[in-house]
Amino acid sequence: MSEVKDFYETIEGCKTHILRGGQGAPLLFLHGANGAGRWMPFMADLAKDFDVFVPEHPGYGKSDTPPWLDNVGDLANYYLSFMKHFGLKDVTVVGTSMGGWIACEIAVRDPARIKRQVLVAPAGLRVIGTPVADLFLWNAETTVRNLFHSKEMAERMLAIPMTEEDSDIGAKNRLMTARLAWSPRLCNPDLEKWIHRVELPTLVVWGRNDALIPVAYAERFREAIPGAKVQIIEDCGHIPHAEKTTEFLAAIRGFAKAS
Repeated sequence: MSEVKDFYETIEGCKTHILRGGQGAPLLFLHGANGAGRWMPFMADLAKDFDVFVPEHPGYGKSDTPPWLDNVGDLANYYLSFMKHFGLKDVTVVGTSMGGWIACEIAVRDPARIKRQVLVAPAGLRVIGTPVADLFLWNAETTVRNLFHSKEMAERMLAIPMTEEDSDIGAKNRLMTARLAWSPRLCNPDLEKWIHRVELPTLVVWGRNDALIPVAYAERFREAIPGAKVQIIEDCGHIPHAEKTTEFLAAIRGFAKAS
């Protein structure tokens, strides 16, 4: 496996922080509202089989906040430029939570460079009568406790010291998430109208015990995207890639072989 590269690239006028490592076909990981500024164990494992790109979205982490960023659709258009910039083809897109929402918006617009998509507890749609939790009412500690089903894992995460830079980035990420997903909460009615146009092989992965976006939403995405497959991970919260890494990786590899 090639060494992980930590670099910046200017695309659509936005200086973007990117992590890249591995070899093979390209995989674009689109992070959720908490960001993705570090190379995590699941990324290293995926890099055994894929050339893994982990950008921090415009407006998040160490990436700039461009003047054109007003909504999630803008991020989708940005990532179309991102893939063109790097000459990526036959891309596996893995989007978690807000990143899954972005992935769907990309696929509705132009899926030409994408081979398959994996949506991990994605936002973007609504289930009438089953609202998502209001993460804007959660403080930092409550957020960690609610994202993990395992209390032990939540406690381990909370025990990690937070630097001043971490605190600043967390505040930046929360502000941008509010700007993009405040109203309506974590969804786009226009996406609901057009998501049926997505014709990519799609795997929807969900933690059975997700406290942010209930597991009932998995069926909503299966119904909305023709041919989508669903895999539910037991004893798992909102971030399967961190809480149930083995099961998460097995799901992606199995799906990649099948599609």
